[in-house]
Amino acid sequence: MTSEVEQTAARTEALGYEQARDELIEVVRRLEAGGTTLEESLALWERGEELAKVCRRWLEGARARLDAALAEETAEESGEQASGGGRAE
Repeated sequence: MTSEVEQTAARTEALGYEQARDELIEVVRRLEAGGTTLEESLALWERGEELAKVCRRWLEGARARLDAALAEETAEESGEQASGGGRAE
């Protein structure tokens, strides 16, 4: 049987960037508003950390995809220049 912590972690990992970001904004809002017990504040903080990790992974993945696309474009341009660009002059 899967523990509640493992189930929560699995649900967190399945979140899209926008979902995680929106929930993180809500967590921060609640922490800044105050009025929660220490235990509730700690739980919110832990949830915020999990959500921040999800957002970071999404952003790192997006950065890697952009870097790969830019590297591919640069390699294609270099190949075109080395072969004369394929244009008749």
